[in-house]
Amino acid sequence: MAERLVGRPAPDFTLETALGDGSGFGKASLSDYKGKWLVFFFYPLDFTFVCPTEIVALSEAADQFKALNTEILGASVDSIHSHRAWINTPKNDNGLGKLNFPLAADITKSVARDYGVLIEEEGIALRGLFIIDPEGELKYQVVNHNDVGRSVEETLRVLQALQSGGLCPINWKPGDKHLVAK
Repeated sequence: MAERLVGRPAPDFTLETALGDGSGFGKASLSDYKGKWLVFFFYPLDFTFVCPTEIVALSEAADQFKALNTEILGASVDSIHSHRAWINTPKNDNGLGKLNFPLAADITKSVARDYGVLIEEEGIALRGLFIIDPEGELKYQVVNHNDVGRSVEETLRVLQALQSGGLCPINWKPGDKHLVAK
């Protein structure tokens, strides 16, 4: 059984990244996001079919996340060079085009393993998405089969619910009332 992550400090990481504008490389560490919320997501591989739909959609919603003091970081087991090539490949050629966040390279697969999303026998990650609060606590995780993409709308809704500070019932949306503990 996988170790519980939610409600605990997020596993630390330092990864090389391909910058979202395709111009070069950088590094990202969990500590870089201290004081901000982080949506940290894993996807299986570059140059695949479902992955670009998610990555591009998250990039297009980046301003909505920024307005909520939230950064986005994507990761897979591919190299920074593969990430950069994918970013610099036009969308109509199965590329991503420019992104509003970096893509991290988990070549050693250690971070995917730490977050419980590594499929050991295949050497790739499941679609795992994690919301980490400004103090580094993992507040939310969703992991699903690689055939099914995630929802940007649901990620935003959960982020806003977490930031609201109240007890949020099913389908809670900003402006809805919180539950009152009795």
